[in-house]
Amino acid sequence: MSLETAPAEIQLAVDLIALLEANEVPPRLALTALAIVARDFERKLAAEQGTGD
Repeated sequence: MSLETAPAEIQLAVDLIALLEANEVPPRLALTALAIVARDFERKLAAEQGTGD
């Protein structure tokens, strides 16, 4: 499977990894920041599902 035919979430993950590595973000910092991002998007998803949108 090539990246072009990979699911959108895989493509996004690869892009995010490349961005973090290109900026030499330390792994622990990246994981901590990604946990914050995940919580934020989980709240947004819950709010969307709660409103029926």
